[in-house]
Amino acid sequence: MTVDGAQSLINTAVGTVPVPFPSLPTNIMDLFMLTGKAAIVTGGARGIGFTICESYLQAGLSKLAIMDYAPHDENLKKLQVNFPNSEIIFQQCDVRKAQQVKEVIESIEQQFQVIDIFVANAGIPWTSGPIVDADNDAEWHNVFDVDVNGVYYCSKNIGKIFKKQGKGSLIFTASMSAHIVNVPNYQAPYNAAKAAILHLARSLSVEWIDFARVNTVSPGYTGLTEISDFVPADIRTHWCQLIPKGREAVPRELAGAYLYLASDAANYTTGADIKCDGAYTAV
Repeated sequence: MTVDGAQSLINTAVGTVPVPFPSLPTNIMDLFMLTGKAAIVTGGARGIGFTICESYLQAGLSKLAIMDYAPHDENLKKLQVNFPNSEIIFQQCDVRKAQQVKEVIESIEQQFQVIDIFVANAGIPWTSGPIVDADNDAEWHNVFDVDVNGVYYCSKNIGKIFKKQGKGSLIFTASMSAHIVNVPNYQAPYNAAKAAILHLARSLSVEWIDFARVNTVSPGYTGLTEISDFVPADIRTHWCQLIPKGREAVPRELAGAYLYLASDAANYTTGADIKCDGAYTAV
């Protein structure tokens, strides 16, 4: 049955005209391409964020803005050299500061004109172990300021742009820690923060159903990044023993989930979470 035929059947059945089917390319691989699109990635100067940026550019992304707390000149230069046909900029931004987030996103919109994809990836870990051993509340507030409030500030401002455009894809980096309690590394504040943005994304997916998609990616333990450098080797060995896959992920293994959610291949996917955890949460 053709798309027009299916639409006609629905119209007849319900007696009203529903939201029309979109017109999509016939080649599935074309749906995964980001040619002509513009994206913002927070925390994109290093780690998982950098891999997301590189993957998007490999998929043909035309314009990329990296928002990060601190620059990483070597990585930025690498992207600009390897992808000379794409416009790549860096904007220093502390996502804990609401006004700064607003001004940076507005500045990028002014330069790019249209923003198709926003990845709220910036995040920090909890490093103090059990909360009864924490000396004060400063780290709790900092984790929530970056991992929750920062995501909220980004969402609020990019949401206004998506609504104006009538389109957009917002992706949060959540965590398997939003779903389970990690052991033996106790990190209740981080787990709570990631659970908060997981449900924020689900809620926004419904609020924004008329103009944007909102989804999350939940990575498991990931090697070759700085976020877990503070964890002792014996604990990381214990992690691997608990992961059915038997090892930590490589950032590149997470990139496909982010590419899918950013692309037109995910046109009907919203309110979803993709776990990339080596089956950790499956057992």
